[in-house]
Amino acid sequence: MRYFIEFSYDGAPYFGYQIQPNQITVQEELEKALSVLLRQPIKTTGAGRTDTGVHAKKIFAHFEYNEVLMPNLVHRLNSFLPESIAVKRIFEVADDAHARFSATYRTYNYFISEEKDPFTKDSAWQMWRKKLDVDAMNEACKILFEYSDFTSFAKLHADNKTNICKIYHANWEQDGSLLKFTISADRFLRNMVRAIVGTMVEVGSSKLKPEDMHRVIKEQHRNSAGTSAPAHGLFLVDVGYDFLD
Repeated sequence: MRYFIEFSYDGAPYFGYQIQPNQITVQEELEKALSVLLRQPIKTTGAGRTDTGVHAKKIFAHFEYNEVLMPNLVHRLNSFLPESIAVKRIFEVADDAHARFSATYRTYNYFISEEKDPFTKDSAWQMWRKKLDVDAMNEACKILFEYSDFTSFAKLHADNKTNICKIYHANWEQDGSLLKFTISADRFLRNMVRAIVGTMVEVGSSKLKPEDMHRVIKEQHRNSAGTSAPAHGLFLVDVGYDFLD
């Protein structure tokens, strides 16, 4: 039987989600706890592969287990897992439901603090030395909808089969001194959101004009876009599936 697990994590202690040799990762911690409690080796497939330091408020993974799960498994898992990982629910799905490939969209938030704030230093890019033009950044957001090839925002030498993505939503909101960028798409390239944010900050700092986004995207080269924003301001906040409410 196939099960989905919904969970969240603080990415600061981890070298990303996916298992890597000689590094601590979210996937390793999750599989280790599941294997102990279910008394057999458990392998998971995640909805995404967040980079080192990136957080997830809502993410899914699937795993195979051919027995009925113990009723208190979520509680026991949370007792076994580090404080930086929290499981919300586990539920059975169809055999062909896939945490990664069945996802219809993913949504990320990126946070920028416009004041020096010790309470958001691990969850927002501290940018209190400059004032950003949010209206200009939102003008640049509109241009994203006109394109589907986002090679300019893709990590160099990544193993992407295609750099084509469909963006459904992109905008900046200001809440006091905190700026929040929300972006949703059918898929994301590795480092894509952080590269877009870094480019948007250049627009907000008047280093680029909003219309320069056309040139950045059309040139289809990573050097055309801005420097990637720091990882700690990025959160995966939602993953959508047709079979979930």
